[in-house]
Amino acid sequence: MRIDQVALLPTYVAAATAVLALLADLVVPGRRGAVAGVTALGMLGTIATAITVGQGLDDGGRRTAFCLGPDQCSLVFDPATAIVAGVFAALALGALALSVPLLRTGEVPAGEYCFLLACSMTGAVVLGGARDLITLVVALETLTLPLYLLVGLRRGNRAGGAAAVTFFVVSVVSTAVALLGAALVFTATGGVHFADIAGAQVAPAAEPLLKVGVILLLTGLAFKVAAVPAHAWAPATYDGAPLPVAAYLSTASKLGGVVALLLVGVSAARPVLGTSGLTLAVLAVLSMTVGNLVALRQRRMVRLLAWSSVAQAGYLLAPLGALLAAGGRTGPAVELLVAATVAYAFFYVVLEFSAFGALVAVRGAGDGGEVADYRGLARRSPWLTAVLVISLTGLAGLPPGLAGLFAKVAVVRSLLGGDAVWLAVVVALNAVIGLAYYVRAAATFFGAPPEGPALEGAALEGAALEGATPEGAATDGASPELVKPRVSWPVAVAVAVAAVVAVLVGFAPELIMRAAGTFS
Repeated sequence: MRIDQVALLPTYVAAATAVLALLADLVVPGRRGAVAGVTALGMLGTIATAITVGQGLDDGGRRTAFCLGPDQCSLVFDPATAIVAGVFAALALGALALSVPLLRTGEVPAGEYCFLLACSMTGAVVLGGARDLITLVVALETLTLPLYLLVGLRRGNRAGGAAAVTFFVVSVVSTAVALLGAALVFTATGGVHFADIAGAQVAPAAEPLLKVGVILLLTGLAFKVAAVPAHAWAPATYDGAPLPVAAYLSTASKLGGVVALLLVGVSAARPVLGTSGLTLAVLAVLSMTVGNLVALRQRRMVRLLAWSSVAQAGYLLAPLGALLAAGGRTGPAVELLVAATVAYAFFYVVLEFSAFGALVAVRGAGDGGEVADYRGLARRSPWLTAVLVISLTGLAGLPPGLAGLFAKVAVVRSLLGGDAVWLAVVVALNAVIGLAYYVRAAATFFGAPPEGPALEGAALEGAALEGATPEGAATDGASPELVKPRVSWPVAVAVAVAAVVAVLVGFAPELIMRAAGTFS
């Protein structure tokens, strides 16, 4: 078995980050800043290592590890893997920055929190290079398992514990379904490597077994992107988790699911692309429709974002649903569909993280509150309002959120190019439905601020989670002044970087599409 150690360097650095976080907590107990600093340095090191190894690729364009033959490698490091590893590490670093208020108050143990976040990042780094079913499942579970604990890690928080249990139970069921599908695929093809599955000569008697296996495997993996029917965990989990954990969960976990679905639904399932396309098309239509309709009724901000993320999962899967049509299974069409999916995933991750980052800046790391609590935010904090407006309108596919607008255009264009006009129509109709709750939430920021105790309570809650007293807040029962949130500098940096990236990619969509083309 041949192992290229250079291909494993980003994984080594990511795993070392988790170990160093625990060691730092043991060596300097009680120094939460030191633990967070060591973890941040490790995450930066992971990004740097992924970029360095990616730039140093030879003429073959890839490095491999754990190979039994030329096309039987369990892990491959190519330009796409480098991009995935870098993005995941950046998301983990951003989540850590948003977690500073949470760590500062001591609501969560710093060593365990940073260790779990780094462990999740390690699984994500491996995921991008997985080229067999075993490595894929292990990497996905390594990404997901620490999140169960992160969701319920706050001391004395029953809502977080209930959310963690919900997340865990649904995850176990979906993983079991995915493993059953993987077992059926192995039975039908006799291989676990994607190249072996894609090139297998399946006997006619075993073809139904392969189709059922692919359907079960894709349905189980749909849990990671919160697609219907494996979606019910998302609203309760996002709302019960600390906001930084919800930010990471709604971006990194969903991106991991997209990568896994691409690897299985396109790379491995080539003998039955029609079945793969049908499964993903059904998941996409259900997710878009259910997510948008239920989001219309939401009054809590995080639950609104959670249900909208279910709808966004439908948009993410829609291009792959075009594999159902014969025109969508040609070489150029498949490349366009994969590129559109990856580009939309990147745009979504940036906009979603910006939205959650702004919520942390406004409310603190604990609770997102009601949508009505954000009335008057434009007067209290114009810059944070601008970030939220860009994020929400981008998710809706409207200017000034140009990133989201181009993402929707890329999806529709790929569907039309793949002879899936009906699916493009469904995407367009659901995008119109989604405008209602995104615009309603954004309009709330410019409404008249709440008066009296309502404003005072919301302001005091957000500032207490930041460890500060809000400026101008009334504490003597008088009518309070408008409160300007005080934001710790790591949170401000994370929000600013995410917002700048969201704006910049909106003006350079072709660069993202070209980068997404490396995944084809």
